[in-house]
Amino acid sequence: MPSTPLDPSETTLPADFEQLKIEILQRNAGLPKRLREVAAYALQNPDDIAFGTVASIAQAANVQPSTLVRFAQSLGFEGFSSLQALFRDRLRERHPVYTDRLKALQGEDSEPPSILLGFVAAAKTSLDRLATGVDLEAFQRAVKLLAGARTIYLVAKRRSYPIGVYMAYAFGKLGVRCQLVGTAAGIDEDILALAEKDDAAFAVSFSPYASETVAQARSLSRRGVPVVALTDSAFSPLVESSTEWFELAEADHAGFRLLSASMAFAMALTVAVAEERQARAEE
Repeated sequence: MPSTPLDPSETTLPADFEQLKIEILQRNAGLPKRLREVAAYALQNPDDIAFGTVASIAQAANVQPSTLVRFAQSLGFEGFSSLQALFRDRLRERHPVYTDRLKALQGEDSEPPSILLGFVAAAKTSLDRLATGVDLEAFQRAVKLLAGARTIYLVAKRRSYPIGVYMAYAFGKLGVRCQLVGTAAGIDEDILALAEKDDAAFAVSFSPYASETVAQARSLSRRGVPVVALTDSAFSPLVESSTEWFELAEADHAGFRLLSASMAFAMALTVAVAEERQARAEE
């Protein structure tokens, strides 16, 4: 059934990108197929939505320009430009250049102790989100999936790379066979070509998503290799390639995002996998 645009005078528009995401998730099931496609594209490609033209976005999303307008109106906006402004605000807030982030610190209390306490507070916020937001049943399924794998391939690039490195180190110490995908020799594709259906992969990427991680996870999934993913949105391009996936949005301090909760999740997963393998061996 077609979605009826909301009357802007009778609805409260999302104030920021996070509220917009919640609104889309709540309304997603009731949207027509084309509008669901626009929703998925928009949240996977925020840069394109923020700075593209209606024509270029429509072409990239494989829809008609009028569909973009209908999508915006279905969320209560008068037109697509009003929705686009929210994406622009989100990107300015979430991805400032590092010099701008330092300037933001100067606008607050920039003394070293205050900087330290600010990062500690952000880390606590992220860990609280992890403690209350993780799907424990999905976590148990992910542990069993990875524990049953012959080799676990760790796919992590750019900001997420330290997570993969730390997991590789811990798996090695725990006697779990793994392979970190990311080499100075540039033979990632050759390494991934060795993965088979009795292996598994753990992939992690946060917005703006590393295209190489997304492509490698998609390639593994197409070949029947199960993928467990850690990302920051239900509309992350990693979700479509994952057997199990987890959403975790890290808090930031002055625009600098941490890996506190992500590291805690990754290490919990690593240790739980090792424990599960040990229990199977004893049985």
